[in-house]
Amino acid sequence: QVQLVESGGGLVQAGGSLRLSCAASGRPFSGYGVAWFRQAPGKEREFVARIGGSGDEETYADSVKGRFAISRHNAEATAYLQLNSLKPEDTAVYYCAAQPDWRNNYYYPRAYDYWGQGTQVTVSS
Repeated sequence: QVQLVESGGGLVQAGGSLRLSCAASGRPFSGYGVAWFRQAPGKEREFVARIGGSGDEETYADSVKGRFAISRHNAEATAYLQLNSLKPEDTAVYYCAAQPDWRNNYYYPRAYDYWGQGTQVTVSS
C-alpha cells in the first residue's frame, strides 16, 4: 500500500512556472516508478511524464518535452514535476501515480496501482 499526496498547483499566467510535489508513504519509495498524468474537463486522463525508481530514466509526452522536468528524491520519498513555459492548454488537474518499477507499460492510467487526489493547475492567457 502506497499513499500519494500532491501539492503545488495554482493559478499562473502563460509563460510562468510551477513546481508540483508528490509525497509518498507506506512502502519503500525506490521500488516504484512514479508518473504524472493530467486531465482537463471533458478529456481523458493524459500521460505527462514518468521517472524510474532509481531516477535515471525519464519519459515525457511530446506535448511537454523541453518544458516540463520530472525528478525524485528517494531519501525524502518525494517526486516532483517542474512545469515551465506554461501554456493555457496545460490547464488541468495533475495527478501523481505509482507502479512497481519492474512494470514495463506506463502510458496508460490502468498500469498504475496508486494515485493521489490531484492538484489543479490553471494557466491564464
